Amino acid sequence: MAHVSGMIQVWRIVFLTVLSVLVPLSGARAQEDMVAVSIVNGWQTADGSHVAALKFDLAEGWKTYWRAPGEAGIPPRFDWRGSRNLARVEIEWPTPKQTVTNGMRTIGYEHVLVLPLRLTPERAGQPITLSVDMEIGVCSDICVPVSLTVAQGLDSDARRPDPQIAAALAARPYTQAEAGVGRVVCKVSPIEGGGVHLVAEVDVAAMGAQEMMVVETANPALWVAQSKSVRQGNRLRAEAEIFHAEGRGFMLDRSGLRLTILSSGNAVDIRGCPAG
Repeated sequence: MAHVSGMIQVWRIVFLTVLSVLVPLSGARAQEDMVAVSIVNGWQTADGSHVAALKFDLAEGWKTYWRAPGEAGIPPRFDWRGSRNLARVEIEWPTPKQTVTNGMRTIGYEHVLVLPLRLTPERAGQPITLSVDMEIGVCSDICVPVSLTVAQGLDSDARRPDPQIAAALAARPYTQAEAGVGRVVCKVSPIEGGGVHLVAEVDVAAMGAQEMMVVETANPALWVAQSKSVRQGNRLRAEAEIFHAEGRGFMLDRSGLRLTILSSGNAVDIRGCPAG
């Protein structure tokens, strides 16, 4: 376990070092100078669910991060427990962009991010009060962790789709069927000292330059290193290492794997990765 514990200790040092730099900076700059967050009411659907959105207005030169932020990003965290009449929240992430910050690749959004939400009420036909405590990272020349809360009662009589939410939904990655994805396989082998080495292969035509396969797991205790992606004809191959945050052994749930192929053009979202 020496390899894993050593790696985790390094990341703890890096994280604490970053925080020691970020916290004083966050106090020196007003939050509204970097980002403003609001709720877009949206509309109620025929099945009784409600489509709403969080809208992030970022100041010029600032960006925020996708759910898997890349090598140097800050992953967003959302807490919906302050909401009323809310049973379930599903976030529909629009396709993000890849950028390079201080030589490290990050994944996120600039200018305006409309983040669609599919909300399931506890009591059908009754209005939802949406309240979210969030922790996000916003970056320019520096990166600043931001904590904020937004809340709003949603109009359950609204039926007409909101154009900005509809546009964000249309900007999501393609599904496997939409992208014409063929064979998808993952090979897993143990790493000496802990963790696993994952090789993912996806048969799909190239959708743009700078292709990158992002690997995510359903287990929040697992840490996935940024993958290395190589295209061979119509096959994209990626390799990544996965570790437990506490340096322990683990079983990898292949059905919970999520592979997202990003590029300068389109993107595709792949759920599950069977053994090859």
